[in-house]
Amino acid sequence: MAGNILGTAFRLVSFGASHDPAIGGVVEGCPAGLKVDLAAIQAELDRRRPGSTPLGTARREADTVEFLSGLLDEVTLGTPIALVIRNTDARPQDYDHLKDTFRPGHADLTWEQKYGLRDHRGGGRASARETAVRVAAGAIARQLLAHHGIRVNAWVSGVGEVRLDHPYAELDLGRVWSSDVRCPDEAAAARMTALIEQVRAEGDTVGGLVSCVATGVPAGLGEPVFDKLHADLGRAMLGINAVKGFQVGSGFAAATLRGSQHNDGYGIGSEGEVRTATNRSGGVQGGISNGEDIVFDVAFKPASTLMRTQRSVDREGRPVELEGRGRHDPCVVPRAVPVVEAMTCLVLADHLLRQRMARL
Repeated sequence: MAGNILGTAFRLVSFGASHDPAIGGVVEGCPAGLKVDLAAIQAELDRRRPGSTPLGTARREADTVEFLSGLLDEVTLGTPIALVIRNTDARPQDYDHLKDTFRPGHADLTWEQKYGLRDHRGGGRASARETAVRVAAGAIARQLLAHHGIRVNAWVSGVGEVRLDHPYAELDLGRVWSSDVRCPDEAAAARMTALIEQVRAEGDTVGGLVSCVATGVPAGLGEPVFDKLHADLGRAMLGINAVKGFQVGSGFAAATLRGSQHNDGYGIGSEGEVRTATNRSGGVQGGISNGEDIVFDVAFKPASTLMRTQRSVDREGRPVELEGRGRHDPCVVPRAVPVVEAMTCLVLADHLLRQRMARL
């Protein structure tokens, strides 16, 4: 199958599935000489792993990352960095009843239509389990970005109809990880948590929003035609399981405005640099970063597996009723926060290295 590679200069090749012995990846293009904090990489995996929040799945995985190549004394060699994460709490028998039945909302039917067969054990490679690889690789990219003064932070800004509407500059993003729902506002987090618990008790699921900001991004990242920076960010976000929407800056709200309301006027900053007075463009203009904060939102659908009856058909076209089993998230957005951050770091690291080759 194609489509297992992300990036051009800084690349991730991903492999593995939900109930394979392991998942893993190979990171190519990371410059030599980067001192890697392995504990920080593991900490990011711990934030995503099953069981990291009481609002998520009951599956328990240590998600301990093993590096097989590319590092010497925790310093990158400039060679491919191979990593694996063992699957230790797989229960393939939980999915035996799905071998000949298609789950509503999942990739079961389309996967079989494309390949003629599928891995029914937790969705196989279509499972969000694979995103652990992205988080590990993204943690390496984050450390490369930090070397250049770039920071990436994401948080849950919506669960169902509950919204956190405060501007990100007013939020204490350091509080994101002290919240089970990964929302930095205590009052909004309490309402989101209550809604997730209600939905779980009803055997249902609920969607939500993850917002992200990248600060310290220099002007000039991104290409002006097919590889626009916001296009690559959108591609990366829409490649995350359960994502249905992406918007940068003013996003869809721009469709309701006039140019006089939407344009970001220019001025001179404290150090004599050209700055925008507002940031409705979200830090990207003409597909290229302009030096302002890059700000975007990612919309996640409700998880497709419900703990209630759903109608479907089997391979023979016979109607069946499916009752949800196994261990699943009633809301995926709390565990999606580190994935959004990781994918952002991977895209920015790729464009940072590409920009170094763009001019003398």
